[in-house]
Amino acid sequence: MTSPRAFHVRQVELSNGVTLQYVEQGDAAGTPLILLHAIADSWRAFELVLPHLPASIHAFAVTQRGHGDASRPAEGYRPEDFAGDLSLFMDALRIDTAVVAGGSSGGFIARRFAIDHRARTLGLALLGSPATLRDKAGVIEAWQSTFSTLADPIDEGFVREFAESTLGGRVPLAFIDATVEENSKVPAYVWKATFEGLMNDNSLDELHKIAVPTLIVWGDQDEFLPRDDQEALKSVIAGSQLVTYAGAGHAVYCEEPGRIASDLADFVRKLSA
Repeated sequence: MTSPRAFHVRQVELSNGVTLQYVEQGDAAGTPLILLHAIADSWRAFELVLPHLPASIHAFAVTQRGHGDASRPAEGYRPEDFAGDLSLFMDALRIDTAVVAGGSSGGFIARRFAIDHRARTLGLALLGSPATLRDKAGVIEAWQSTFSTLADPIDEGFVREFAESTLGGRVPLAFIDATVEENSKVPAYVWKATFEGLMNDNSLDELHKIAVPTLIVWGDQDEFLPRDDQEALKSVIAGSQLVTYAGAGHAVYCEEPGRIASDLADFVRKLSA
């Protein structure tokens, strides 16, 4: 994929021994914004968004355990495990508090962090993220028929089909190719354990504990998430705001990177005022 600019990828070893990769940009004195990718992705999920963010925002796009070129421990792939890593990541980079944004299933991790680490969460942004997967018949069927039986080496055709189904037709082909490349790095046990952790997530029952400003962004052509799914998030997170992107699909942050960056920047600016 041809990048709008070269990104400097860094890595950090957490106190639990896990090594994560990340891209950092913006004013070091600016409000920290941490971007969390979905299952099988990496920091590159936000490669289209990063160039649109203003320099006033101190942005971090993180590759989480088991994904991309991060280390791959044998276990620890529940949302709470990823959220625990995020806290240690912030410790390692001396980030006291941050706005945390999760794309698609990355939203499960972002909201878990907001629940478990309230004092460190300035705000929460959920970008095309489900309220729950427990009521999604298609997701349950996909787990039973495909994901639960994955084995290495994972067929590239499967990876491409998965990427294309989640990204939709409005995302540049070069970005889809890059996503397939990143997704193909993920071993079968990480796919399975992460997917199972998302399926078993019950944080919807705890979202009333979130007491920080929350931005919910949803594309009205999302084939996975109906509007009532997003209304469920809005109804249970006090004071949250639901913003609808007309014509956008599930991968709203990939389809509308400029608008996402603008909305995130406005959200962060209001929190910092």
